[in-house]
Amino acid sequence: MQATDLSRMILAARDGEATLVIKNARVINVFTNEIVDADVAMNGDTIIGVGSFSGEHEYDAAGAYLAPGFIDAHVHIESSMVTPASFARVILPKGTTTIIADPHEIANVAGTVGLESIYRQSADLPLQVLFMLPSCVPSTPFEHSGATLTAVDFIPFMQKKSRVLGLGEVMDYVSTVNADPQLVEKLKLFFNRPVDGHAPLLSGRDLNAYCIAGPRTDHECSNFAELKEKLRNGMAILIRIGSAANGVQEMLDGIVSEHLPTDSICFCTDDKHIENILREGHINYIINAAIRSGIAPIEAIRMATLNTARAFGLPRTGAIAPGFRADMVLFDSLADVQPKAVFTCGTLYDPDAPIKVRPVPEEIYDTVHPAPVTLASLRLPVKRNPMPVIQTVPHQLVTKRVERTVPIGADGFFAPNGSLNKLAVIERHHATGHIGLGIVEGLNIHGGAVASTVAHDSHNIVVAGDNDADMLCAVETLIACRGGYCVVANGEVKACLPLPIAGLMTDAPVEDVLGGQRTLLDAAHALGCTDEADPLVLLSFLALPVIPEIRMTDVGLFDVTTMSFLD
Repeated sequence: MQATDLSRMILAARDGEATLVIKNARVINVFTNEIVDADVAMNGDTIIGVGSFSGEHEYDAAGAYLAPGFIDAHVHIESSMVTPASFARVILPKGTTTIIADPHEIANVAGTVGLESIYRQSADLPLQVLFMLPSCVPSTPFEHSGATLTAVDFIPFMQKKSRVLGLGEVMDYVSTVNADPQLVEKLKLFFNRPVDGHAPLLSGRDLNAYCIAGPRTDHECSNFAELKEKLRNGMAILIRIGSAANGVQEMLDGIVSEHLPTDSICFCTDDKHIENILREGHINYIINAAIRSGIAPIEAIRMATLNTARAFGLPRTGAIAPGFRADMVLFDSLADVQPKAVFTCGTLYDPDAPIKVRPVPEEIYDTVHPAPVTLASLRLPVKRNPMPVIQTVPHQLVTKRVERTVPIGADGFFAPNGSLNKLAVIERHHATGHIGLGIVEGLNIHGGAVASTVAHDSHNIVVAGDNDADMLCAVETLIACRGGYCVVANGEVKACLPLPIAGLMTDAPVEDVLGGQRTLLDAAHALGCTDEADPLVLLSFLALPVIPEIRMTDVGLFDVTTMSFLD
């Protein structure tokens, strides 16, 4: 509803003039924790009443539960690898009717052109797509991205884009707590507007300083103690279950055992591949995980709806009540929330109905431009032994810095084996020739290589393997297809999923992307990659220098705890 519709809507509510009525529903009221047997009346995109109604069109809920549409509090559409229209088709049947998107993936590759593109592509969808402008492009000064955004770049978007809510996740927490002037200018621009946080394991006085800077949410908690400290500091906690970061059981158990109030706890997926969404669910999957952990069903639904709307300043979203946006989800069981009908903007969602698709600017299809890569440029000298190694952690995005005695070839260079793989991050935006080389433990690649241009957040080329020839083959394959994912074994490309839109996304049908994902995962697992988490997602995050303890950028091996490079 627009402000210009106010008089008409007031009179429609007074007179009970409904364009659509959902009859005989068990309506979940997230304000009072009640379930009310009632009809829900809508006029256009707005709920005008809950009670007894008749209308121009009627839908019989037949006693099923009716909840507000679910909200994803923090998501990167680009991580789905499909366009906004295709992403909407995947998540709407799961009950998610609103997402709060941070487009920092495409912004790191294509700057304001990327922002404008994804904003336009997400207009006119049955899914409500709201935006937080990316605060850290690049995420830190310790890597090279495709663009740099300053506070000045945001002003046109704040002035002209009605779906922009605030500032996206402030990932460079070191610069934040040290009051870096450039970052402070962005924070000033969004003073008293929603600002997303990203502060893994930040505590004590540093956390105090971070909160004063403006971030009021965090989706990076990895244990209950961290969650509780951030709640005490007034932050909203976004419990995340994505494709790789899904170790949240301790936090859910702690919330239940200590009877914590959940008013400031919301749900998000952050980075979840569409294959996982279709197989498991989206926000409804997290609702069900919360319910299984002992959180009351209506409370879990409120965490996925009204809590998020309030955290991000959405006064007309997140509840079933007069004046609220007519987004609702119908399902049969409170023990297992599986949507059977979804209403969005006052209309029953039809998965077969056409969705308007806007074109992608041509320049965003041409973004993979590394300097020439050779076998020689992938050699890693062993200057000392033992060497610092990136150790992956099952079910987590955090890594550990460990020291390992590494195998050395006759030429004096590191000789990868199945347990210790070589990792390279290759700058791909400006042909600078920067290549960071190191060692990773936990991918378990035998006889091949896995590579991607999805490498959070600067999205350079990341490749891991146990031999240089296959690593080079994987890199060359990605250059040829303008970006994507690739698995190579013994000199042969076993799987490749082209992502030509900024090296992150594709406009291919969802079914083709799903097939490509399955082929990639099968090929990666055939090399020995762990099945404890999605190895493609895990690889993509090894280049993100804002999550402890140790990462690889195109500049070199980076210790996140000290914010310094390792020799």
